[in-house]
Amino acid sequence: MNRNVTLTIDEDLLLAARKLALDRNTSVNAMIRDYLATETTQAQRRAESRATLEKFFNDPVVRIGKIDWKREDLYDRKL
Repeated sequence: MNRNVTLTIDEDLLLAARKLALDRNTSVNAMIRDYLATETTQAQRRAESRATLEKFFNDPVVRIGKIDWKREDLYDRKL
């Protein structure tokens, strides 16, 4: 369901937005709608990514196992 929103915007900014919309063959309304859709989608993706990272940090998939080597042994090995 679409809802109407009233914005208060500087006259010069509105004029510039109308010119930009005309150049892009769209409307100021469509530009604002697309901008808000993009911003909310990106925010949702960031939240999902953050949740994935937190899950990984709390329960890492990689298991190293027992560390039975010494630091010096790593420098002695031949590459």
